[in-house]
Parts: sequence; structure tokens; C-alpha cells
Amino acid sequence: MVVDVKQKSRLINQRVSVTFNYEVYFTQNLFDLKNPTLAQVIGADEETKPKKLVAVIDAGILKHQPELVKQLVAYTKFYAEVLAIAAEPMIISGGEAAKNDRTLLEQIQQQIETAGLCRHSYVLAIGGGAVLDLVGYAAATAHRGIRLIRVPTTVLGQNDSGVGVKNGINAFGKKNFLGTFAPPYAVINDSAFLTTLDDRDWRSGIAEAVKVALIKDASFFDFIHSHTAALRRRDMDTMQQVIYRCAQLHLEHIANGGDPFEMGSSRPLDFGHWAAHKLEHLTNYRLRHGEAVAIGIALDSTYSYLAGLLDCSEWQRILNTLSALGFTLYVPELAQKLSNLEDPDCLFRGLTEFREHLGGELTLTLLKGIGKRIEVHEVNLLLYRQAISLLRDVRGEF
Repeated sequence: MVVDVKQKSRLINQRVSVTFNYEVYFTQNLFDLKNPTLAQVIGADEETKPKKLVAVIDAGILKHQPELVKQLVAYTKFYAEVLAIAAEPMIISGGEAAKNDRTLLEQIQQQIETAGLCRHSYVLAIGGGAVLDLVGYAAATAHRGIRLIRVPTTVLGQNDSGVGVKNGINAFGKKNFLGTFAPPYAVINDSAFLTTLDDRDWRSGIAEAVKVALIKDASFFDFIHSHTAALRRRDMDTMQQVIYRCAQLHLEHIANGGDPFEMGSSRPLDFGHWAAHKLEHLTNYRLRHGEAVAIGIALDSTYSYLAGLLDCSEWQRILNTLSALGFTLYVPELAQKLSNLEDPDCLFRGLTEFREHLGGELTLTLLKGIGKRIEVHEVNLLLYRQAISLLRDVRGEF
């Protein structure tokens, strides 16, 4: 066979744009029969026949709201012309353990298959951020995508993970190693769920609000800083303002940030997360995600200060705000095995894992001011060691 080296290759290049609507609702007592929000969300579909629905519920919620399953079933019967529950609601354990248990994923997918759901059906995920991640991954991979309605029940879920486009589970000792980008059909934030949270979970989610404020909105950070006392005493009106602004900033980033599915190397909304994800693993998930994020924010803010990017007064203000909210800004796992970069328990392995998770070159978001971010592609590990030592010594108190 003779190959004509002069023959040119041919190419068809067709650019495709995909548009999707992203609706976030704010309500109270979602499953009260007088609250039509869920029925209206599903009823907005042009098809007239009732839509099949499978619900997956975080078991932790039932400790505080034991009647939730009965309320949900009664709700579907009351709005039977719109929706039909296709199986008994599935109850699963929440927290990070949910994302570490691969069998849960298969059980949810089996439930979807047994119930006969299709791409015009709905999966209702009710729970904290970990449960939303897991159920979202199951919904996104069954039939290549079943409509997902998220009902976040924690501060963290309502102001961050619940309003994102990511789903996933942990695997091979790495955070979110398996997952998808799949926007939910809708997100419904019910403030009534927040009243049952313990103090750790109430506080934990505020870290993500601090994060998005630091990289996107100085005035929002000012609001958080001036309302730390109100947030600590669990003032619901203040928290609702925080959650609403977080949702606005997240949706603005998804719509106008230029890279909603992270095709490039930048993840500005993961400010502070390279260390946070590693710390969760190193502490065997003793740290809540938000608690680890608070430490990661403190670490990267301190590094930004030592690198000459961030003014000393702003650095102090950031750490003081986190401390005033009740966060601990140092744990021993920060400093363990730093001298051996190949040790899997070295914090700096988190930098490699952060880059590998996205691909391309290492891209970290740092601060050059409150509300002002800068991206860097290399870091000085000596400065990071100094930042860790500084956090250990000051513990965020000035």
C-alpha cells in the first residue's frame, strides 16, 4: 500500500453551545401541603401527566424531623396530578462517609432502575452537601442524566455545594475522584431545615461564604465581618442574607465566569480547598468540610501575606473574622511529614492532587486584597512552611 504523504487530512469543526436554566428557590416548610413550591417546579414541565419521583433522604434529618417521610408521601398524594412517588423514600447515612461508600451509589442507581425512572423523571435529594454530591452523581449517570432537584438541608449545602454544577464521590483516597458536571433541574432552599443543625454544622457552612466573599465581593466580606456575633448566635435573618448572596455569586460565576465545567486550569471557587481536601483525608474526616475550608482559607491568606500580595491589616482581619465565627485555624496534621514530599500524609501532596484533579498546570487562587484574587502557577513551599508555623503560633488571634 502506497501512502500519499501529500494528501491533507480533512476536518469537520462544529461548535455547539448548550443553554440551561438554573433556578434556585427560597422557601420555608417545603412539604407543608399549603406550600406549592415543589409541585410548581415539577409542574412547570409542559407534559401533563404526573412525573415519577424517587426521593433519597439524609438519615441525619430524621433525627430532628421524624415525620419527614410521612410528610413527603402525603405531599405527593396531595399534588398527585403533578407528581407520583415511584418507590419508598430511600434513607441513607449522611456526612462524608456517604461519599466514601461505593455501595450506596449502586443502591441509588438500583432504586432508579427498579422504579422505572426515565430522563423525564425526577430524583429528589434531601440532605447535606455530601448526600447531594452522591445522589447527584447517581442521577447524572443513570440513563446519562435524570432530572435532579436538590433540597440542601445544611448551611454548607444551601450556600455552596447545593448551588454548584458538580457531583461526585471519593475514591482511591482522593476527594471527589469520581464525579460529573451536571446542573440540577432546580435547587430549593428551605430555611426550616437549618433550625435543627448543631452548632458545628451551622458554623461550618459559613466558611464557604467567607471564601466566596474574599475572592469576589469585599462588601459581602464586610457584612460577614460585622455580623459575626449574629451568625454565632444563630440569627436566621442574617444567615438567610448570607445564603442568598452566596447563591447570587455562585450563579453569576457559573453563568459569566467563562468556564462553568472547568475545562481550563483555574478553579477560583476552590480558594483554600487544596489544603482543605487534604486535611479532611489526613484527619480521617474528623474535620467537617467547612472546618477544613476555614483552615485552608487561613493558610492561603497567610501565604498571600508572606508573599507580599496581601496587606498585613487585611490578613489580620481575615483571620480575626474566621476566629470570631468560632473556627479553629490550626490542627497538627498541617505540619506532619512536611519534610518528605513523597509521603502520602504530607500536606503538600494536596498540591499535586489538586493539579491532577483538574489537569493542566497547577493553578492556585490567592489574595491580593479582600475581594481581589490572583492566580499563580507555582508556589514557594518554604513560605508555606512559614505560614503553617505562623498559624500555629497566632491561632488567628491578634
